[in-house]
Amino acid sequence: MAGPTPPPPEEEPSSPSLRLRCAVQHYEWGRRGEASLVARLSDANADDHGPDPARPYAELWMGTHPSAPSSLLADGLLRDWLARHPAALGPAVAARWGGDLPFLFKVLSVAKALSIQAHPDKDLAEVLHALRPATYKDGNHKPEMAIAVTEFRVLCGFAGIQELKDVLRTVPEVENLVGPEDAAKLLSVKEYHGVNEVKSCLRSAFTKLMTASKEAVSEAITKLIFRLNAESKVRTLTEKENLVLSLEKQYPEDVGVLSAFFFNYIKLSPGEALYIGANEPHAYLSGECIECMATSDNVVRAGLTPKYRDVQTLCSMLTYKQVSYRSETMTISNFDHMPRPRKDAFPRSSENSSSQDPGYKPALTYVFPEILRGVPVQPYVRRYTPPFDEFEVDCCSLPPGELVVISPVPGPSVYLVMAGEGEIQVDSMPNGEKSKQGDVFFVPAYTEVKFSASGPECMQLYRAGVNSRFFN
Repeated sequence: MAGPTPPPPEEEPSSPSLRLRCAVQHYEWGRRGEASLVARLSDANADDHGPDPARPYAELWMGTHPSAPSSLLADGLLRDWLARHPAALGPAVAARWGGDLPFLFKVLSVAKALSIQAHPDKDLAEVLHALRPATYKDGNHKPEMAIAVTEFRVLCGFAGIQELKDVLRTVPEVENLVGPEDAAKLLSVKEYHGVNEVKSCLRSAFTKLMTASKEAVSEAITKLIFRLNAESKVRTLTEKENLVLSLEKQYPEDVGVLSAFFFNYIKLSPGEALYIGANEPHAYLSGECIECMATSDNVVRAGLTPKYRDVQTLCSMLTYKQVSYRSETMTISNFDHMPRPRKDAFPRSSENSSSQDPGYKPALTYVFPEILRGVPVQPYVRRYTPPFDEFEVDCCSLPPGELVVISPVPGPSVYLVMAGEGEIQVDSMPNGEKSKQGDVFFVPAYTEVKFSASGPECMQLYRAGVNSRFFN
């Protein structure tokens, strides 16, 4: 949470720390009642009798987006307050993004798969917003990052060419929908043919699958499920095959069930993070996470959803970038032509050393999609820094009785108390305020914050702020 500390702006906001009341989104895919982290966080500061056990609590929104804006406990909407106190954003943020927060902070509790989707870049977002403002509610891009709180399962980015060839050889239901011509092209393409040719073949095959008729998709899924159920009696199904069976129960006769074969299936452990840029396909499948993104709600969907599907837009906008790895001893160019390992076949970190084990094999890590584990920036604090100007996220795990001092930064911050309890003290205030699970604070630019933990358990905090690299 440390960062550059330029001189403070001349105008000071009227209050150094502001408690927020944040909105909950009750999307159907959310976990229900007390099983939802979102419900527990929102209920900690609610006046009612607790979460409805039958109602989904999918997302907690902390920010200024008009779809679910946060408000101050005693002073109206945060966005309106910022308009009256622009110094709270800091001059650099106000100059770049106007009088608004550039990031949207969330907590997600996922029980059922979200849609196969991608988020447009800024140019495309402006076009889509102008054409269909009811569906695409703003003209901004939406790069995002998810930090796993529990095990968090995700489909993200296209699998490598060898894995896709294996799909066409071993999943006849997919091969039939892709068609003999596009299947043959993808099966014959080589990585050394060049990135553009590989992408062209992949784009053509994926588009053919996603635009197949409902009747053809329904028939293919029926055959696939029958075959996998029969084969499960004589062999162990792969993780991807078991995933497809699960998705079909959630979204029967949906082409998104079949499209899962094209993507990387990733399981994030608690504390691991994944960032997703514009025009990259993905779907969150299950688990709970902290999420941060540019302030936008633009989603282009094409499967695993009852909502509006914009299949042609999605298929045309995607980058068609494929998974790649790196290792300690192999360059990307050397490694590209080796057979791809299963996602669960290699260590999750490249910190192992060949001197530790004579039979050591180099640890492989994702280059794309890249998995972040946070970098220590001070005692008790790790930082997740994606390649986007709008945001970064810090995680602070503070043992009982300990204190952390968070230096002033030249941009705004939003803090969430995820677990535990303690006290927050802002700048030179003589007395602190009690803080507990579910509390959310807005802290203006150039403001020092101190948190002290009390009670029997660790106090866990998350901070969203503008990416430190932007100020450098």
